Amino acid sequence: MVHVSIDRDKCQGYGNCIMEAPDVFDLDNDGLVTLLDSGEIDATQPGVIGAVKSCPVHALRLRDE
Repeated sequence: MVHVSIDRDKCQGYGNCIMEAPDVFDLDNDGLVTLLDSGEIDATQPGVIGAVKSCPVHALRLRDE
């Protein structure tokens, strides 16, 4: 299964991930990417792969589990 990992140190708060997958990602009070659900992100969820590809600072990455 493919999952998404988040590197909050790289996140600059552009919000591209939210535009691609608004049911999965959000920005917290510091303006950094966070998950709407506390569970693992499955890359097969709608918009997740687009969110990973659209991140200009590569704060989101796909990883095999």
